[in-house]
Amino acid sequence: MIGSEVKALTETVFKPHVHHHHHDDARSFVRAVEHASEERGLRLTPLRKEVLELVAAAGKPVKAYDLLDQLRERHGNAAPPTVYRALDFLLEHGFIHKLESINAFVSCHHPAEAHQVPFLICDNCSSAQEVCDERVAELIEAQARAFGFRPQAQTLEVHGLCKNCRKA
Repeated sequence: MIGSEVKALTETVFKPHVHHHHHDDARSFVRAVEHASEERGLRLTPLRKEVLELVAAAGKPVKAYDLLDQLRERHGNAAPPTVYRALDFLLEHGFIHKLESINAFVSCHHPAEAHQVPFLICDNCSSAQEVCDERVAELIEAQARAFGFRPQAQTLEVHGLCKNCRKA
């Protein structure tokens, strides 16, 4: 049964699939997170929202200490635990992703949906592209089940050069 699941999933890899709506601009992304927070009964405090806005406005992966520096410019007294608590909340609820290999954060294209996705990370310009294809995560899950493995989290980050850096 497991082998047939993997085979069926593998056979669908090159078929077209439905893409969900992306929130490409920072304002619409923050609005989507506010809406998702309301629907889930979550408290998006002013500080959490501000950290979210900074991550969204960055347009590329941003490190926690860069966020801290930006908050200090605005408020003067921001401390590391404050930023990390806000990031932990945003991560826990799927509003941002942490790129483990570069220890940085990016906004999630689908803040209303819980999901795990791979990222393509440019080693030259540090851009990160969320690969919005749930079949990749499903294939990894199926392979794990085939080995009797019970995954608790997935982190798949592919490093290389983006199209713009390859042209340069």
